[in-house]
Amino acid sequence: MTTAGRGWLSNGVAGLRIVGHLLTGPLLRRRRMSWGATSSDVEASWPGGELIPDPAWTATHAVTVAAPAEQVWPWVAQLGQGRGGFYSFERLENLLGCQIRNADRVLPEHQDVAAAGEIRLAPQMAMRVARVQSAADLVLVVDSRPGDDSRPGDDAGPGDDAGPGEPAALVAGLWSLHLRPAPGGGTRLVERLSYPRQRSISQRIFSSRHLIEPISYVMSKEMLSNIRDLAQRREITSASDEDLAQPSLL
Repeated sequence: MTTAGRGWLSNGVAGLRIVGHLLTGPLLRRRRMSWGATSSDVEASWPGGELIPDPAWTATHAVTVAAPAEQVWPWVAQLGQGRGGFYSFERLENLLGCQIRNADRVLPEHQDVAAAGEIRLAPQMAMRVARVQSAADLVLVVDSRPGDDSRPGDDAGPGDDAGPGEPAALVAGLWSLHLRPAPGGGTRLVERLSYPRQRSISQRIFSSRHLIEPISYVMSKEMLSNIRDLAQRREITSASDEDLAQPSLL
């Protein structure tokens, strides 16, 4: 387990940053909504985008990782409550009852995302795996049904198929991570958040840009930065092991 995201000081500072961003609202919004992203990242049509063709708002965050996608993907694949955590501010998440434990190693038992079918944000809140391509794309969605005023994702099981006569589930929110080659053999890790236009009051609150966007910025920035550091650490370790295995010329 990693100590990243566990210290009271770092979590306290993160909490203050969230409050600050909530209070300042639109003043820094443009920078927050495209943190680390290039104009190409922001304008790109990422896999899963077709699930919310006319979003109320989107945010795109990104980092460049000095490691190949195959080294980055295992950390992405094991995201989730009861899995590898979210590599973010663990104490803040657990104050809300999320029961998160961040991993600092690859967990082989949590690498098959497609078989899992869902990724839990908290014990009673899950996102459905809508699309997964190893070392490339992970698309997660929150489902809801027309006229359903419950919080999207509550007690949702994999697929959560509608019964006879019930309306089909709608996508109430989308979170996706994408890995693409970067110069020098590295990886561009891009996160996309997308929310549709909502009608019910409860879903408007759940997907409110004024509420969700500042919080997700602080948490996502920490998550992406820690995934980068973990993947690069593994790359450095692997390279060192390989060097030790080579015969010395001295």
